[in-house]
Amino acid sequence: MSTKSNIAHAGKRGDKVRSDCYIEIELKKSGGLKIDLKSKVDSMFGVSIQEQIKEMSEFFGLKNANILFEDAGALPFVIAARFELAVKKLFPGIDKDFLPEFNKKNLYKTTKDRLRRSRLYLPGNEPKFYPNAGLHKPDGIILDLEDSVSPTEKEAAQLIVRNALRSVDFYGAERMVRINQLPKGLDDLKFIIPHNVHVILIPKVESAEQINLVEEKVEELKKIFKTKNEIYFMPIIESALGVINSYEIATASIYNCALAVGLEDYTADIGVERTNEGHESIFARSMIINAAKAAKIQAIDTVFSDVSDMEGLRNSVLEAKSLGFEGKGCIHPRQIKIINETFLPNEKEIDKAKKIVLAFEEAESKGQGVVSLGSKMIDAPVVKRARRIVKLAEENNLLDENWREVNSLMV
Repeated sequence: MSTKSNIAHAGKRGDKVRSDCYIEIELKKSGGLKIDLKSKVDSMFGVSIQEQIKEMSEFFGLKNANILFEDAGALPFVIAARFELAVKKLFPGIDKDFLPEFNKKNLYKTTKDRLRRSRLYLPGNEPKFYPNAGLHKPDGIILDLEDSVSPTEKEAAQLIVRNALRSVDFYGAERMVRINQLPKGLDDLKFIIPHNVHVILIPKVESAEQINLVEEKVEELKKIFKTKNEIYFMPIIESALGVINSYEIATASIYNCALAVGLEDYTADIGVERTNEGHESIFARSMIINAAKAAKIQAIDTVFSDVSDMEGLRNSVLEAKSLGFEGKGCIHPRQIKIINETFLPNEKEIDKAKKIVLAFEEAESKGQGVVSLGSKMIDAPVVKRARRIVKLAEENNLLDENWREVNSLMV
């Protein structure tokens, strides 16, 4: 190993820091390890913190050093990430990673057409938000490596997100990561591909070639790390050029599961101010919805930025749903409940879906190859969507248990 300096630090310090830590390592020629631990939870966890630091020091071959550790309630996966970054600043040539044990609760998979009403953004370098995020019941949790992370914290965020994917219980939420804008985002992939990421959000996409680059890199890493689970893509359209090329982007990969719109960057690109009414973005949103539907993937709306305006949020979701969007981004947990509830099917949608499902089941029981409801033919995608609506209604107690018997005479 070669070092470019004899002192390095990583992490955050100060009175306002919580669930995080600051680590400073000074290399010495002799004297062994000297750990100066300053922790708010020293009486309860001081011994285990010291043991973790010693274990990591041994793993990285650190034998003689003064280690200052200032703790503000950091969980072990955070300590590990901060410590690893400090060591790799001292020894840039280190090519091994200290990986926390995989939490078995995080081994669940996803599907291409999974429900994606709400997705909660969490900054990649702010682990204080992670442990309780899943308790708010978002459909997806996005660990963000892009806009919410300052340039000086990018390396730290990669390690924190990697460790979080392995350690944090997200309570069944779809596990998403927004990588950086390409080409930098390609480097992010090795920190997430082996750790059961479900969906990669690709920001500021303007061409199919960008999706192809991500797919090629993902396939390469899956072979290297022997990763077998399916990993899906959600391109985010955030520019005028991206909007024009939205269908090309939507159909660029079989792993695309959704197409999302980001209106903060889009409105800046076309030189207008973003408004709650959204008249300035109706063309972009319509293009993206049509591109997604034509490609048979989901259309996902942008975030609603005013976290205090719950009525405005509800109206925004209703409008998004009426246009054809199937989900919306969240920047605060309080937005999740309204988004999830408002994207639920209404009574009219449920009634239509029940009739379609019943008609299909009746035709299937009679061995009929053609399914019709009244004078209209029903094809497979319509039945699939109807079943999804019925299932969603059942899961949210919007149907009577005996709805099939009650409604069979109406078909």
